[in-house]
Amino acid sequence: MTTPLLSLTWTDHVTGHQGFLVVDRLVRGVASGGLRMRPGCTLDEVTGLARGMTMKEALHYDPEARYIPLGGAKGGIDCDPRDPAAYGLLVRYLRAMRPYVESCWTTGEDLGLSQDLVDRAAAEAGLVSSIQAVYPLLDDEATARRRLADAFAVEVDGVGLDELAGGCGVAESVLAALDLAGVPYAGTCVAVQGLGTMGGATARFLTRAGLTVVAVADIKGTVFNPAGLDVEALLAARDTYGTVDRSALRPADRELPGDAWLSLDAEVLVPAAVSYTIDTRNQERIRARWIVEAANMPVLPAAEALLAARGVTVLPDVVVNSGTNAWWWWTLFGDIGADADEAFAHIRRSMRALVEQLLTRAEADGISPRAAAHALVADRLPVIADRFGWYR
Repeated sequence: MTTPLLSLTWTDHVTGHQGFLVVDRLVRGVASGGLRMRPGCTLDEVTGLARGMTMKEALHYDPEARYIPLGGAKGGIDCDPRDPAAYGLLVRYLRAMRPYVESCWTTGEDLGLSQDLVDRAAAEAGLVSSIQAVYPLLDDEATARRRLADAFAVEVDGVGLDELAGGCGVAESVLAALDLAGVPYAGTCVAVQGLGTMGGATARFLTRAGLTVVAVADIKGTVFNPAGLDVEALLAARDTYGTVDRSALRPADRELPGDAWLSLDAEVLVPAAVSYTIDTRNQERIRARWIVEAANMPVLPAAEALLAARGVTVLPDVVVNSGTNAWWWWTLFGDIGADADEAFAHIRRSMRALVEQLLTRAEADGISPRAAAHALVADRLPVIADRFGWYR
């Protein structure tokens, strides 16, 4: 792949904080990718995330579907989302990026930002919607927008469908890997880093599938119980940032240091919080068989190579956490309706098929799952470019 189509850095005149936008590729003139806010966010980080979005879009290409993959993009703001000045900064960033959001960049929630917050800030910035650039590609814009709005209004056990879609995809990725390896769900232990939207939903789906979530980590530390945590109670006791109220813990639950989740006795680790979590030093502590990347870029490349040498399989983010993005477009373009059962069934079928392709390709070619993902993307990109136009 070549360099990004567009890369820019913006400096807020009020706070001095910087924001970034990278458009990696356009398909039919539009790119898709969320907007994150975290202290220390960099242009290099956003560039990597934008490239990942190009891959996620291409991986979900189905010539029979109404959803036609878009290009990849990403936005980022270097600020703590808990900062009192964060919301005003978000509004000013979106005002500055308004020409791109209106013409070519569809965006939404990512690390540090909820969709409600993005929608509110987008409206204040004078935008019709954070995804308005895709509207000209719709056959019936009014019906499509209503269908997506209806889907966002759906709740399952008190949680919005939009908050569950990504975790359903991550959980199905885990289950597909276990099935291919012949490992039963019962007795398989999982440690999850991050109990926000993605991590929380993943923990819920895995628990309901019969796996045992033995640890969850948040900003305060790791909560651990070798017999299994009460995931539903922890989810009910978390705040909007995924931090668990410790008064909800049971007597047998233990509080450990924040990085303890890495070295616990669990077959599956799910980093679902921040990027660059697992490096060449702390990878030595990992005893799990699988690392399933619910977060974007949580395992550094050098660490992944060392893990592979030790027999640890890393299921890459570009596959594992792609369900959220795909669910938006499946719903908007009309491949699925505003129904939770239909959405979960479609996510599970698609993610399972993708993980099976990934792991089968990796084994056949003797390469890592991440390399296999790149190979699958390389197969699809020329087809997409030939059919729909591909703008570098």
